[in-house]
Amino acid sequence: MANTRIKKELKKVKRELASVRGLSDDALRMKTKEFRDRIARGEPTRRLLPEAYAVVCEADRRILGMEPFDCQILGGIALHYCYLAEMNTGEGKTLTATMPLYLNALTGKSTMLVTANEYLADRDAKEMGPVYEFLGMTARSGVNMEQSEGANNEGKRQIYDADIVYTTHSTLGFDYLLNNLVSKAEERFMREFYYVIIDEADMVLMDAATMPLVISGIPRVQSNLYGITDFFVTTLQPNRDYIEEDNSVWLTDEGVAYAERYFGIEKFYAAENFELNRHVTLAMKAHISMERDKDYVVTEKGEVSLLDNGTGRVLTGMKLRGGIHQAIEAKEKVKITQENRSVASVTYQNLFLLFPRLSGMSGTIADAKKELYKVYKKRVIVIPPNRPLKRVDKKDRFFKNAERQYDEAIREVIRLHLTGQPVLVVTSTIADTELVSRVLIEKQVAHSVLNANNAYWEAQIIGEAGRRGTVTVSSGMAGRGTDIRLGPGVKELGGLAVIGIGRMANIRLERQARGRAGRQGDPGSSQFFVSLEDDVASAVGERVLEKYVDKDRWISKRKLKKLINGSQKTQEEQAVTQRRSSVDYDKVVKRQRTMMYEVRNRLLDGGSLRLRMVQTLAYESVDIFLNGKRRLTTSDVTRYVLDNLSYNLDNRFLQIDLIKKKTLKKALIAYINTVWREKRNSFSSKQEMKEYIRLCVLRAIDDAWVEQVDYLQQLQYVVSGWATAQRNPVFEYHREAYEAFIRMEKTIKREIVRNIFLGEKAYSKSGEMYVSFP
Repeated sequence: MANTRIKKELKKVKRELASVRGLSDDALRMKTKEFRDRIARGEPTRRLLPEAYAVVCEADRRILGMEPFDCQILGGIALHYCYLAEMNTGEGKTLTATMPLYLNALTGKSTMLVTANEYLADRDAKEMGPVYEFLGMTARSGVNMEQSEGANNEGKRQIYDADIVYTTHSTLGFDYLLNNLVSKAEERFMREFYYVIIDEADMVLMDAATMPLVISGIPRVQSNLYGITDFFVTTLQPNRDYIEEDNSVWLTDEGVAYAERYFGIEKFYAAENFELNRHVTLAMKAHISMERDKDYVVTEKGEVSLLDNGTGRVLTGMKLRGGIHQAIEAKEKVKITQENRSVASVTYQNLFLLFPRLSGMSGTIADAKKELYKVYKKRVIVIPPNRPLKRVDKKDRFFKNAERQYDEAIREVIRLHLTGQPVLVVTSTIADTELVSRVLIEKQVAHSVLNANNAYWEAQIIGEAGRRGTVTVSSGMAGRGTDIRLGPGVKELGGLAVIGIGRMANIRLERQARGRAGRQGDPGSSQFFVSLEDDVASAVGERVLEKYVDKDRWISKRKLKKLINGSQKTQEEQAVTQRRSSVDYDKVVKRQRTMMYEVRNRLLDGGSLRLRMVQTLAYESVDIFLNGKRRLTTSDVTRYVLDNLSYNLDNRFLQIDLIKKKTLKKALIAYINTVWREKRNSFSSKQEMKEYIRLCVLRAIDDAWVEQVDYLQQLQYVVSGWATAQRNPVFEYHREAYEAFIRMEKTIKREIVRNIFLGEKAYSKSGEMYVSFP
């Protein structure tokens, strides 16, 4: 149905192309104004699609010298109708995007293309920018490769005010969070989300989906538990003291009993042991679930840097949340950095679900269509290639151990190299790229290495990988988004040969690696060399590995293939479960974040609290105070008044030991009325008072929300260890998060009263009001 629809649209576009071909540059440019006027009069974009796409195709031809092929127009149509489009590597996805970006930008609403890294975002904005400018539109890059520091709010506003923005998923996510942390309406820099195209959509929506974006600030008091719990975890015995399953790890009953003896406590899961529990959980995850050179690297400066599991790239500036980063630092015996509070957080799933119109493209997205529909309610459509695929995907070769696997793979690399055929060796980890590199050096084979340690040269290395006699060794990053063009005479040699060493985490990553060869109908080949010692194969279990690898028992090729491929399937199922769990955990945070941001935005836009409500909240605080204790002393009342209502203590509260609570309540309410009347009289106008109250409420909400976000970040790690106590972690998280939200509401009400009654207004030199809070 979908294919039939977009093919009909293609025919309409082709007909319109014939009519715009004869237009002058000025007449073609004026089409943009005509389209905008028609949209303003209510004409839907779907009716404009054939004409608008024809105009962009002609502009692409005149400005870039490239006219989109039919497959690119089909892809562009699918993207406008918000499908996730699978397009083979080298099919020209950058040019494809110009059509839907132009059409959606005609609405005057936010229109973006989000890609995997800064280089691609900057490159595409610069290369495609002249087309949009010719058609009277503005295009900006959300990243600047030439500046070491990011833009300020004014600079960001200029970027996001552009008709079309090219940026990265991480830049967009952090900007979204920062935009919702501003204290003034005029500091906001983003427009409301509307249309987005996600390049390398499977990587962004799936492989990076479980890594939340977190803005940190307000340093915590540094914990001394990291070193203590790190050593404790090194004394644990697997299966006896802890269990690892589906990338989660928790203590067994024996492990809990051992922890209680070790730390000299009675109940490990008691509320008073929350911090100890949290640090033990973090240390276990750091030691058991996080692997060096796979999940993170330790730089020469002794810093822990995270790796993108999908690409192998270093995630610059990103840290794991909730203290896990510090736990890894303790494990690696490097300097433990300051653990900051999390002040704002969002997952990629929820970030992109904020867009009313979401589309994406990738060379390997069809394999995940069920999961993508379940999470994002998006259908996948496969776009046929412009030219038939000529790449030869040879049968995988299976080995019992890594020694034979690497020997045979290197032998094949050298054989191909001696013919002059360019070779791209793709491995699963950084450590494997360095191992292959050492062997090639021993064999005196000149080569380039591309991994997270030298990603700066990525485009240059990949750009030369198709030349005659070139050998390139790469981790899974392998230059996604950068074409490998064949050098002179290479087609006759068989094109680029991709040699994969090691079964990868999922079939999509392997298809991505194979897709580096055979672009646009070029010849090429691919072959994978896999063994029972690959990381993925660990899912078969220690007994199987010991039997066939350590003891070198005979195993049939059929069984070997079944074991290794079955392990890959198991790992992918675990990854799906982990992503689903991430969605489940984040549902409650999403609801709370949406409510809090809506309240903040109303306040930023001039909203405030009614005067009567201020008094009501103050009266409520009295009830909470009086109900909190059975017997009140003069000291209790004095402390309450000084902490919540006024620094000028009234004599009536100096002797209250014999006063009944009912009488005390009347006295406190009368005092509140007196203080409130004096506060109101201190303002010169209602507008001035309204602004004062608005600032006080905004401060109370922000402080409480920071605490809530930080608590929820840590809570997620703690509840992951509750499975051993026969408690459903997700259910417990939702229950605890709800109770925490109720507590937060009470805190906000209390702090609103404190801020309003105890705060002092002042004015800057520019005449702007600010408040000195208690």
